[in-house]
Amino acid sequence: MKINSSKFIQSAVWPKHYPDHDYPEVAFIGRSNVGKSSLINMLLDRKSLAKVSSTPGKTSLVNFFDINGEFSFVDLPGYGYARRSKKELKQWNEMIEKYLSTRKNLVLFFMLLDIRRVPNEKDLQIIDWLNHYDKNYRIIITKIDKVNQKEKNKQLRKIVDITGHNMMDLFLTSSFKKKGRKEILTEIQHTIYVEY
Repeated sequence: MKINSSKFIQSAVWPKHYPDHDYPEVAFIGRSNVGKSSLINMLLDRKSLAKVSSTPGKTSLVNFFDINGEFSFVDLPGYGYARRSKKELKQWNEMIEKYLSTRKNLVLFFMLLDIRRVPNEKDLQIIDWLNHYDKNYRIIITKIDKVNQKEKNKQLRKIVDITGHNMMDLFLTSSFKKKGRKEILTEIQHTIYVEY
C-alpha cells in the first residue's frame, strides 16, 4: 500500500462528534508512552501528523485522520497515566468503550504493547472489550529496537503467555528504524480492499 496523502480531520469525545463519513476506519490504542503517535507517523511517513510527546497521557481525545481520501486512521487516547483523576479515568473508559461498541466504520483495530512491559490489567481489559464486541484486531509490539535479542525473545514469550495470542500473529515494530511498516500497511490494505 502506498500512502499518497494524510491529514488531520478532527478530534472527538462522543459519537455525536465523530466525522460523518463512510470511510472504513483503522484504530490504534495502547497505554501511555507505548509509541502510538510515533507508529502512526511512521506508517504515514510523516514527522508530526500525530502529536508525539514525552509526557504520558498527551492524547486525550479520539483523533481522526484522512488517509488517501479512502479510509481513516483513528488515534485513541492512551491509558494508564497515573495522574489522571477518577473522573478522567471514568470518562476515558466510557469514551473508548463507546467508540468500540457503536462505530460501524471500524474495520481493523491495532492494540499496541511495549516490548519492555508485561501486559497489565488495563491491556487485558482492552483485549476483553475487543473480544466482547467481536472486533477484528491485531497486536503490535512497539520499540523492539530498545531491547537485545535475548530480552526480546523473553518478553515476547511473556506477552504470548499472558494474552493467549500466537507469536506469528504479532507485528514487531520499531518506529525509529521503520521496522514493521510494510507488514502493517499490507494488513490494512488486505482488510480494507479485500474484506471490507
